[in-house]
Amino acid sequence: MIVHNLGEENSILNQFISEIRDSKVQKDAMRFRRNIERIGEVLGYEFSKELEYSPAMVETPLGSKEMKLNQDQLVICSILRAGLPLHQGLLNYFDTAENGFISAFRKHEGNEDNFEVIVKYFAAPSLEGKVLILTDPMLATGRTLENVLLALKEHGTPSAIHIISVIGSQQGIEYIDKIFPEYTHLWIAAVDLELNSRGYILPGIGDAGDLAFGEKL
Repeated sequence: MIVHNLGEENSILNQFISEIRDSKVQKDAMRFRRNIERIGEVLGYEFSKELEYSPAMVETPLGSKEMKLNQDQLVICSILRAGLPLHQGLLNYFDTAENGFISAFRKHEGNEDNFEVIVKYFAAPSLEGKVLILTDPMLATGRTLENVLLALKEHGTPSAIHIISVIGSQQGIEYIDKIFPEYTHLWIAAVDLELNSRGYILPGIGDAGDLAFGEKL
């Protein structure tokens, strides 16, 4: 797996990351969602450089111009519900992409730290020969992406996989590196070094789904 950690560079991306981390700014759910969306746009622009392009003629009112345009069939597949703002950011740039959605959540037994990842809902087109853009804003332990990859296998083999994440742990990145194909690219805005006993990223941001859409039962 090829890792692209954009947080190592100086760019406006760091401003968006600082705001989603800030506990005071987090109280504004609309601003939180918009920042995640903007992070998706930045990551989408960067990963678009790895796509395949072919020359095509574009007719203007005054003539014609050859342009290099992407010809890949893209499928954006996001993990519900936290992945929705990130998904929208990517869709803002790749407006002809097909879409997939998968429900994957942690199930803790009581107050136990151990958990299993439950996949309950999956809707997606065929992935055969297409470029899969898999979005998960928080790459913590990597077990959610592992279970999602297993579910995706029934829909065909993509030609390439691009994982789009906002913040990840070093442990989670190392975990999925052993699971995903070598041709996988990970595009991530920030990497934190630690996980707590319940598998949450430190310092991270908290629960991305709750911050975007409100707390759940």
